[in-house]
Amino acid sequence: MNVELMIESLPALLSGLVVTFQLVAAALVVGFVIALPTALARISRLAILRGLALGYAFFFRGTPLLVQIFLIYYGFAQSEALRDSILWPILREPYWCALIAFSLNTGAYSAEVFRGGIQSVPHGQVEAARAIGMSPASVFRRIVWPQALRQALPAYGNEIILLVKASSLASTVTLMDITGVARTLAAETYMPIEMFTAAAAIYLALTYSMSWGIVLLERRLTPKESRV
Repeated sequence: MNVELMIESLPALLSGLVVTFQLVAAALVVGFVIALPTALARISRLAILRGLALGYAFFFRGTPLLVQIFLIYYGFAQSEALRDSILWPILREPYWCALIAFSLNTGAYSAEVFRGGIQSVPHGQVEAARAIGMSPASVFRRIVWPQALRQALPAYGNEIILLVKASSLASTVTLMDITGVARTLAAETYMPIEMFTAAAAIYLALTYSMSWGIVLLERRLTPKESRV
């Protein structure tokens, strides 16, 4: 194995890391914005909201992410209405199509994680908060959500790690993320083992760092009396 070539390829691969990080960070933000209302809709008393949320989660959790990327990337191009709209200059770009796919996918998984966290909060605490006159919004903000987040954080952390690894699929629509750069370098040097090993090392370092960050956040959010 040509270690020297692997070291020489690191600057190019790290340029792909910037794309990967931007894509994952944006997808997590948008996915969170999607996930929380979806989780609340899943436990809503309104059947129509539960049905819409369930249908969304069922589709995006039940189909492969790669298929979702292809449906969005190639499907938008088949729509005459989209090609003639002001959105087309954005939606024809692979970056935005990948971002939409990742956001919708992680939003569906995260919604189920948050739903479980919300439902794990003891109902008696909610009833007690209502009994002293707290509004529903205050009950959720001050009682339900802090506890739900602590309960959901381990599973949500796993979803973040999975999204980082799944971001390698962005290279299938020509994005030059870590995997995309590694594929290009492998084609140029005819040394795929070295290039993809170097890429794997970068992914490993990234996921390891994020795992430790999630552990530290868990410890910070866990009450001191619960750590013993």
